[in-house]
Amino acid sequence: MILLRESRTRHRRLGVAAAAAGLLAALLTAGPAVATPDPGDGPTTGKGVSKSTEAEVKAAIADGEIPGQDEIVHSGNIEHLVNIPKDALPGTNSDLAFQGRYAFSGNYDGFRIFDISNPRAPKTVAQVLCPGSQNDISVSGNLLFLSTDSSRSDSSCNSTTQPATEKSSWEGMKVFDISDKRNPKYVAAVETACGSHTHTLVPERRNVYIYVSSYSPNAAYPDCQPPHDGISVIKVPRNAPEKAAVVSFPVLFPGEGPDGGGNPGSPTNPGVSKTTGCHDITVLPDEDLAAGACMGDGILFSIKDPENPKVIDRVQDNVNFAFWHSATFNQRANKVVFTDELGGGGAATCNAEIGPNRGADGIYDIVGKGDKRKLVFRSYFKIPRHQADVEVCVAHNGSLIPVKGRDIMVQAWYQGGVSVWDFTNSARPKEIGYFERGPVTTERLTTAGSWSAYYYNGYIYSNDIAKGFDVLKLSDKRTDAARKVRLGELNVQTQPDYFD
Repeated sequence: MILLRESRTRHRRLGVAAAAAGLLAALLTAGPAVATPDPGDGPTTGKGVSKSTEAEVKAAIADGEIPGQDEIVHSGNIEHLVNIPKDALPGTNSDLAFQGRYAFSGNYDGFRIFDISNPRAPKTVAQVLCPGSQNDISVSGNLLFLSTDSSRSDSSCNSTTQPATEKSSWEGMKVFDISDKRNPKYVAAVETACGSHTHTLVPERRNVYIYVSSYSPNAAYPDCQPPHDGISVIKVPRNAPEKAAVVSFPVLFPGEGPDGGGNPGSPTNPGVSKTTGCHDITVLPDEDLAAGACMGDGILFSIKDPENPKVIDRVQDNVNFAFWHSATFNQRANKVVFTDELGGGGAATCNAEIGPNRGADGIYDIVGKGDKRKLVFRSYFKIPRHQADVEVCVAHNGSLIPVKGRDIMVQAWYQGGVSVWDFTNSARPKEIGYFERGPVTTERLTTAGSWSAYYYNGYIYSNDIAKGFDVLKLSDKRTDAARKVRLGELNVQTQPDYFD
């Protein structure tokens, strides 16, 4: 059943019950926030909630404050075209990339290629089994790249999970040849320190540079000893990808002491993650600019020399930001939106108790010129639709919707769904559209919902952690002009110049 409505009462309550509040408190005091754990088959499920919490959730559904279990709701300007359930790859769906008429869907068990030439009826072209969380994915020309951030027995697609303390453990980047979309071929692997949680492409004509983001949540890992205060840079020759190799490890947080110079985190800054690397980086190749979301820090840096990026400015928010997760520039490159993954992607944080400023997006203006540019905070944005205590909800991956003269983006919020919001006025952002499902269950805290939601060639594509691949159509006079913008390729962390 699809329900089309805007419930005013949803802005009122749905506070954190004791069970959810206790989980969030534990996550914020246990040290650095962590990414969603490898859940194996299907969504991550936590401990059952108390009877009072379950009763509150059911009452909220009955009162129309939240959608019913698995019920779909959306704003009037969004149409849900289709859902393609998970198939041969049952693990968690993760990131998305696009090329021509194809969409590439990452999954903890491998990746799936869709033909989206008809967005109302995507067709599966290939499914590749290659386990290794979180299989962050990107494409460039005939090459596809996958991040592995879990300890594997070797670099092959037949590897098995093993303790990181084993000397044979492998983590890093995998490279595939996708010149034949129906038959991708595994051509290279590059091991990197602390593995590869996410990665970002800096493409050139002859080579593709990869910025590998990883961090050190567990100093017991042999290849992840602090200070882990930089990124691995891999160089991949397009005509000889088997020669891919790490060419540098630029230190982004230089400093004295065993932990480097990033945010010290708790207890110095209670509830804030200690910086031991970066979670995600977004680059603007046409501007030689990049923004890094690095646990306890947000940074702006120059990539004029792609092998040796240079930090221009660094900011912290030790009041409301727990874990700097990802970044998005506006088209004019005078703003950047950072996301806060409060609770590490494992807590119910979109509710009245947490409020509008914690676990939100932070909007920063970029002022000045050249290497003297600074990040200046303007405001927070968080979805206004409160979620239940059984729904893991967190600010996650999104992209610009290319409209000249406006700053509008679409963003995933796990079980908070998909949000379309306008930050043209940096100080007064507002949601202008949404799509979401009701709780997966009313009995326990569960990780599900949209991991990534991106705009590509006229449609919004969402990779739902549990439910599969969704296609949405946005019809709004504020965004309709974006349909005229056509791209041949899109890796959202490598932002294009949409109007070049």
